[in-house]
Amino acid sequence: MQNRNSIQEEIKSRFKSGNAFCHSLKNLLSSSLLSINIKIKIYRTISLPVVLYGCETWSLTLREECRLRVIENRVLQKVFGPKRDKVTGEWRKLHNEELTDLLSSPNIIWVIK
Repeated sequence: MQNRNSIQEEIKSRFKSGNAFCHSLKNLLSSSLLSINIKIKIYRTISLPVVLYGCETWSLTLREECRLRVIENRVLQKVFGPKRDKVTGEWRKLHNEELTDLLSSPNIIWVIK
């Protein structure tokens, strides 16, 4: 049981580091000066390793998988930005499924597994 608790603490620490890192990149990822491909490369090469450091030893619960997806979707929302609805003409955030389709590469859970 002691080992499981230390792994849970490690995962929490990685979540905090990932959230802090994503917050620090907020302006860069939402910048219109960079292409979406560059922003995705920044996410994959800089941000993702911060969150996934030591993930080889993790045994994830469903709750932790959901939290990881939230972190990833938060970054992808900034990368892809809002979308204009064709019917109403209003701006809206992209849905999680749309973000997954736009990313066109494995999601964070698949990378861990």
